[in-house]
Amino acid sequence: MSSEGLHESEERLSEHTKNMHRAIVSLIEELEAVDWYQQRAEGSTDEALRAVIEHNRDEEIEHAMMTLEWIRRNNPRFDANIRTYLLTSDPITELEEADTSGEAKDGAENASNSNSSSSSSSSSSANRPSGASAGKPQAASQKRGADGSLAIGSLKETL
Repeated sequence: MSSEGLHESEERLSEHTKNMHRAIVSLIEELEAVDWYQQRAEGSTDEALRAVIEHNRDEEIEHAMMTLEWIRRNNPRFDANIRTYLLTSDPITELEEADTSGEAKDGAENASNSNSSSSSSSSSSANRPSGASAGKPQAASQKRGADGSLAIGSLKETL
């Protein structure tokens, strides 16, 4: 996997950055495992085996979410974007439009206080659990690869 190694000298990186890298690589690996188990379950012709594989897939989903939560707690931008896009039934692209047009409250100011009990009254948070606020997404300004990816390397290992 291209993202397993560090791209900068380890001596030049803070412990926070190294730990964040470990978490991101772990998240990638967990999501890849979910994909593998899903394919294996769907391809299985034995119902008992399918049930075991689906159980394994669901465990990997749990691991991925635990890792994502650690990332959210340790990175204010992830926190703000998670508060914007997750746990809402609003159309995803409208959440970004509302946020970038100024309709949504900027969650970055609340990112350091992620356990805040105040709730946003913006339209993008109407279907969000109490205490969640919208954040300002970076997607509109990020450079993308020709295929729409973040252009940061392949997630699939070359065999």
